[in-house]
Amino acid sequence: MNIIVTGMIVSVPRQGGAAWAVLQYLLGLRRLGHHVTFIEPFVQNSRRPPRARLEDTVNAHEFHSILGQFGFLQDSSLLEVETLRSIGIPYTQLKVRARDADLLLNISGLLRLPELVQPVPLRVYVDLDPVFTQLWQASGEADMGFDLHNRFVTVGLNLGRRDCPIPTCDKEWITTLQPMVLEHWPQAPLEDVTLQAWTTIANWRSYGSIEWQGVHFGQKAHSWREFIDLPGRSLDAFAAALSIHPAESRDLRSLIEHGWKLLDPDEVTATPDDYRDFIRASRGELGIAKSGYVQANSGWFSDRSICYLASGRPVITQDTGLTGHLPLGDGLLAFSTMEELLQALDQVNRFYPRHAQAARALAESHFNSDKVLPRLLDL
Repeated sequence: MNIIVTGMIVSVPRQGGAAWAVLQYLLGLRRLGHHVTFIEPFVQNSRRPPRARLEDTVNAHEFHSILGQFGFLQDSSLLEVETLRSIGIPYTQLKVRARDADLLLNISGLLRLPELVQPVPLRVYVDLDPVFTQLWQASGEADMGFDLHNRFVTVGLNLGRRDCPIPTCDKEWITTLQPMVLEHWPQAPLEDVTLQAWTTIANWRSYGSIEWQGVHFGQKAHSWREFIDLPGRSLDAFAAALSIHPAESRDLRSLIEHGWKLLDPDEVTATPDDYRDFIRASRGELGIAKSGYVQANSGWFSDRSICYLASGRPVITQDTGLTGHLPLGDGLLAFSTMEELLQALDQVNRFYPRHAQAARALAESHFNSDKVLPRLLDL
């Protein structure tokens, strides 16, 4: 098939994890033998530095570096939507590729140019931020661009079920696990654990919270505060590559006072290689979810956590309604309360090699792109 994939890799520079979330689709589809074109829609105010020529921006430099590293530069375009200028494939050629495409996977609906979307017969909105995507559309706070698409996919595994009280916006949402291209994420030996800490990579806040029918659907900050005293209740060390604004001085002080080691993601996870190295050096992931994911019982599971699993690093994650979707126990444990979190830490620490091996096995059985993507393409 001729497939167009859109997504964000360099619009916000130095985001190794965001890059991997898109690269898994590009690399996985190519492994299956499809011809893949990547388009990153880009707006002028995302230029870094702001007044630089497009070709001189940090964004363009990273685009060349990352897409070149993975052999996609000849099939990729960083397209500035206001000017239609591009790095990589020019706009005129993109229109030809759109006319020849069989399928568009529009991650987060980023591509909105009708002349590149509408010629494709199968136009798939790929939702990586369930709950908020649907609530923004239903509340009228934002137009998510649903009308440009004729298929809808989400990683919110409970979306559309009675136990997930989130509007479907009159769309039939196909649920999917996220893909992991295992050849790029080999299992790391246990001696690579040099940080000797449970880690995570996170944004304290990604955007504003939202109220819906009297319920508050909040950000990671709201969940984290419930578990902020964890380091004082455990003998383990906890480190977070945390993007948090300096103005959040009260929360910053509280995190440090409670024993969290805060690392600058701009230094430790800026590139895809940095991100992978950081995860491989970790004891495992302590995953705290956005409170909106938890409140909605969404069944969301992080593309970041998949990278830990594939590396052979156990994941202890806040439960978003995962029962029945993923095998919880060895390698992957879920918690809702502080006591459940402490019990999970104790269990993994007592049988760490077993949990490390089980983590990798789970990545192979459930997230292998060779299995996930063919199911997704069978639309």
